[in-house]
Amino acid sequence: MTTLGTRLHTLLKGRLVGKDSDGRSYYESRKLNRLGGGERRRERWVIYKKGDDPSAVPPEWWVWLHYEADAPVPVSKRHPWQIPYHSNLTGTAKTYHPQGSDYVGGQRAKATGDYESWVPEA
Repeated sequence: MTTLGTRLHTLLKGRLVGKDSDGRSYYESRKLNRLGGGERRRERWVIYKKGDDPSAVPPEWWVWLHYEADAPVPVSKRHPWQIPYHSNLTGTAKTYHPQGSDYVGGQRAKATGDYESWVPEA
């Protein structure tokens, strides 16, 4: 949920740059702001949907928000490793449990003999 201050700041000083497929809105300031070292650039921010996870920002907008690109990367130019976001499932019924985990039966293959355990010197 956006606060009243954020809504006022966005209304008075922001310019809508675009929206992503999940409905988040991306803004930049209308005027250049002075940063440390005398550099000037436009402030950038995102308005999340209620209950949204900030790590859900898609890669094409992440690079724009962090000043790595002057414009968001078009979805058509995504790289194969830029996969769609999915939430962290830790603590849910869909948590990942590797083979041999006690949560999935605790059965795993015996050691093949190519492993030699460390024994401290006496």
